[in-house]
Amino acid sequence: MKIELSPKQKQSQLEFKFFAKEHVAPHAAAHDNEQQISSNMVHTIAEQGYLAPFLPEAWGSRDMDMVTYGLLHEEIGKACSSVRSLLTVHDMATLSIYKWGSDRQRETWLPKLATGEVIGALALSEPNAGSDVNGIETSGEPCGDGYVLHGQKKWITFGQIAGIFVVLAKSEGKPTAFLVERNRPGFSITPIRDMFGTRGSMLALLSFNECRIPGENLIARRGFGASSVALTALGLGRYSVACGSVGIAQACLEACMEYTTKRRRFGSALRDHQLIQQLITDMITETAAARLLCCQAGYYKDQKDPKEITQTFIAKYYASRAAMRAAVNAVQIHGANGCSSDYPVERYLRDAKIMEIIEGSTQIQQITISKLGFQEFEQSRLEEQNLKAAAACV
Repeated sequence: MKIELSPKQKQSQLEFKFFAKEHVAPHAAAHDNEQQISSNMVHTIAEQGYLAPFLPEAWGSRDMDMVTYGLLHEEIGKACSSVRSLLTVHDMATLSIYKWGSDRQRETWLPKLATGEVIGALALSEPNAGSDVNGIETSGEPCGDGYVLHGQKKWITFGQIAGIFVVLAKSEGKPTAFLVERNRPGFSITPIRDMFGTRGSMLALLSFNECRIPGENLIARRGFGASSVALTALGLGRYSVACGSVGIAQACLEACMEYTTKRRRFGSALRDHQLIQQLITDMITETAAARLLCCQAGYYKDQKDPKEITQTFIAKYYASRAAMRAAVNAVQIHGANGCSSDYPVERYLRDAKIMEIIEGSTQIQQITISKLGFQEFEQSRLEEQNLKAAAACV
């Protein structure tokens, strides 16, 4: 079967490439050094319609299909992982509201989120809970006609500038999702700095101390947080990270091609040395494979095929590891230069490591993919048995 982008998707890809190269990549090193992205960058991204572009046009967005969405995140991720992180977390919060929020919540927030008037963030991880969604300790207990939140959320991407947060807490023992505005009394935000990678993603520690929110800020109903809201958000986040990882791998590949063409050792260009060719070959092959896995996951998402869950896990698992291998090899090829901030491969390595951790670590992916694989195997065996039984009755 031939996998090929449509003419419209190809045109969008060219648009994304140009935008990322001209408006994002030149500022990537500054984002990393200054540990923040500028408000101008947020404004520029919003002006292009790249914030929550999957929303229908009725909300002021682009109604973008998921394959195209993946292409966008690949190109932005190639240029700057911190900016891609903005798109990811903002879109996770937006999708949660779009899919599970009330009519009032949608009408209030979606137009602002689509235009970048307000930045959204997902608040799930805690000091003692990350991949274990059911292990969260933050509470949101009923109080009068609203709720009172207690607890902390940690490592919240773009928590420093977000205006609305989708917060996962336990309410009467059940995982529940709430909307919390930035200016709520009892809600405080502490910047987290000096991270290893994606240093411009403006992480924050969120603290809730008698933070009161109205009942209308409940998303869906109590007990709906982990099973639906978090899974919806994380599914989109994994897809974005997978595509962004392809971008990092591609950036490593191009940096090495340029470097090995210009550098000469032992009388010939580095690119002519067989061991260098082996490393480049691995980068080319694994980047291509990761890209195809992401396209396939995007296709299944567009078709609303249940397979998209497994395919997204596989894409994220493979692409994040491919990005890390590409980055390690890129630094090796650059030698001492690869350990210097004068060359971007040093940043690519740090950012690639983060891809193996966020939205489900490599180890969590391994456990999940294995379980899903066995489920599919057992289902296939059952279908085979049913076919044999039906044939025997004919």
